[in-house]
Amino acid sequence: MNKRRVVVTGAGVVTSMGIGTDRFWEAVRAGKSGIGKVTRFDTSDLPTKTAAEVNDFDPKEYIDKKEIKRMDMFTQFALAATRMAVESSGINIASVNKESAGVIVGSGIGGIQTLEEQHDILNAKGAGRISPFFIPMMIGNISAGRIAIEYGFKGFNECVVTACATSNNAIGDALRVIQRGEADIMITGGSEAPLTKLAFAGFCSQKAMSAQEDPLIASRPFDRERDGFVMGEGAGILLLEEYGHAVGRGAPILGEIKGYSCTCDAYHITAPHPDGDGGMRCMRLALKDAGITPEEVGYINAHGTATIIGDPIEVKVVKSVFGENAYKVPFSSTKSMTGHLLGAAGAVEAIISLLAIRDGYIPPTIALEHPDPECDLDHVPLKGRNADIKYVVSNSMGFGGHNATLVLAKV
Repeated sequence: MNKRRVVVTGAGVVTSMGIGTDRFWEAVRAGKSGIGKVTRFDTSDLPTKTAAEVNDFDPKEYIDKKEIKRMDMFTQFALAATRMAVESSGINIASVNKESAGVIVGSGIGGIQTLEEQHDILNAKGAGRISPFFIPMMIGNISAGRIAIEYGFKGFNECVVTACATSNNAIGDALRVIQRGEADIMITGGSEAPLTKLAFAGFCSQKAMSAQEDPLIASRPFDRERDGFVMGEGAGILLLEEYGHAVGRGAPILGEIKGYSCTCDAYHITAPHPDGDGGMRCMRLALKDAGITPEEVGYINAHGTATIIGDPIEVKVVKSVFGENAYKVPFSSTKSMTGHLLGAAGAVEAIISLLAIRDGYIPPTIALEHPDPECDLDHVPLKGRNADIKYVVSNSMGFGGHNATLVLAKV
């Protein structure tokens, strides 16, 4: 059976580097960093002092004022990015068959800000002062539900939670829903607002985050002096359509979701398999699903979190899958600019990948000044470059051993 083609006709982003795809992409092309000193809470007793905070977000521009108070920030981000994606797609929501339109939007952590705030209220004022909106503000699936309510989409709806692989899985699942004919339109991606002291303390206790105090070099994937990831926040949302549906309404097509796969290392709760087994199988299966060879790939957007263990294992994965061609294909980490958006990372990076294809531009790994001998591929250090790109592979890997790979293509 022939699979239905699936294209991206709209995209929206909320990040520390800019809100909206145009402003965000301009910052990426300029090699700017969205990482700075933490301002949300006191870090004097924590080893990590930096984060990729979204500091210019005004939810009133996207959401009814009354509803803002009933949403955690991760849902606010998701709704804002969705509005951007819908508007950029040029779709007439009133004319959409709502039963053939769905939503898959995930979050790795969900409403942790709400959880902390309500716990403080419980301790200070007692159980009777807990908000009746506490639970529906905190639960991870509420962004998908809120988006469906906002646009009246009555079709397939779910929330994916696979840690840092979340939004790659969400996009891949949305791809499958359209391919098998259960929907013509899907809103998909991920949203995350994890910048709280509790979350910071948790990751610090794992020694997973960078202790570098200079924000410009805190996130430095593939660098021999890297010491952990930098936490970010925000959202990436894509509007997917069946190809014929998009062409029939004259939609602007950003690119095609050509292939997808997910696997599990089945090895450790936080560490990747030392041989990269799950990642290797995932990339191979995604390429097979796309019907292309490694030689056809023009760019790989790395998971590339700047952890001591993770980066060289991902390099090992690429070498295994791509063979000698691994040294020819650019393989950069945009987390050097955006920080790590956890469950939203894959969606933001999918949008970067699509814009890279559209504009023929490979984004850099901006803080890569001292290459790790174990990370000896073309990591596009410091400055991006122009290139003709037909296919991009984008990797995401998460706690629990989750791996998810997307193949994106020029139309």
